[in-house]
Amino acid sequence: MKKLKVAEIFYSLQGEGKWAGVPSVFLRTFGCNFQCRGFGLPKGESTTVPEEIAEKVDQFKIYEELPLAATGCDSYASWHPKFKHLSPVLETTAVNQRMEELIPGGRWDNDSQQDVHLVITGGEPLLGWQRSYPELLEQAMEKGLHNITFETNGTQEIAPEFEQWVYNVWHGLRLWDQLTFSVSAKLPCSGEKWEEAIKPDIVVNYEKLGYTYLKFVVSTEDDVEDVDRAVKEYRDAGFQGPVYLMPIGGLPEDYHLNTEQVAELSMKKAYRYSPRLQVDIWRNAWGT
Repeated sequence: MKKLKVAEIFYSLQGEGKWAGVPSVFLRTFGCNFQCRGFGLPKGESTTVPEEIAEKVDQFKIYEELPLAATGCDSYASWHPKFKHLSPVLETTAVNQRMEELIPGGRWDNDSQQDVHLVITGGEPLLGWQRSYPELLEQAMEKGLHNITFETNGTQEIAPEFEQWVYNVWHGLRLWDQLTFSVSAKLPCSGEKWEEAIKPDIVVNYEKLGYTYLKFVVSTEDDVEDVDRAVKEYRDAGFQGPVYLMPIGGLPEDYHLNTEQVAELSMKKAYRYSPRLQVDIWRNAWGT
C-alpha cells in the first residue's frame, strides 16, 4: 500500500483559477522545494514569521490552531520542518476514506448530476509523492472521481510511472481536460530565484497530460513586468495555455489593498484575473 505525508484534508470551494467556486476536496501534501519568504515584503526582504511561530510550536496540537501568516507563504506549515509532526503519513486507503467522509453522499459524483473536484496541493504535490497517485486516484475513481487539479509551482518533472498512468488510464477514459495543472510559477516578489522558479520545458510537458494554465501572484506594475518576461519564456518554449494574475495577500486586509489594482493590470495586459475566494469568504483560515 502506497503512502502520503498529509498536511491537510478539507472540503471547501476552489478559490482560485479556472475552477473558482467549484466544491472541492483539498488534499495538501507536506514538503516543498520553495519557501516563498518574500511575499508581502519589499523586494529583497524575507519574512521570519514561520520561525516566530515555530518558537511556540508546542502550543499547537492541530493545524486549525496555527496562526495565519501576513507575509511569506500562507501555507508555511506544509513545508517548515518544525511543523512536520502535524502532518501524518497515511496509506492511500486512509486518505480516500477521509475524503469520502467529507463529500456529499460519499461519492465524487452525486444524484444532482454535479461533481466534487479533487485538488492536490501543497507544499509542492509533485515533489515526492507521484508514486502514490495512481493507487490513490484509482481508489477515488471507484467512487466517481473524474476531475483533478494539481496546484504546483511548475518546477517538478512528471515521474515516468505517473506519466504512464495518466496516458494509459486517465486518457484512456478521455478525461484529458478534466486533469488540470494550475501552475503558480514564482516571480522574484516571492523571494525565489528566477532560474530555479521558471521552468518552461517542464510546464510544456504538463500540457500534454492535461489542461494547464499559469497563475502569477502580483501586487505592482513591476511584478507584472516580470510576468511579461516569464510568459515570453513559456510561449517561446511552446506553452499555449491561459495566464492569470492573482492579488497577493494571505489575509483580507492585505489582499483587499491590491485587488482593484491587479484587476486593472489584468485588463491592461489582457491577462485573466483570479480571485482568492477563500480570503473573501473565510479570511483564509486553515481548512478553507
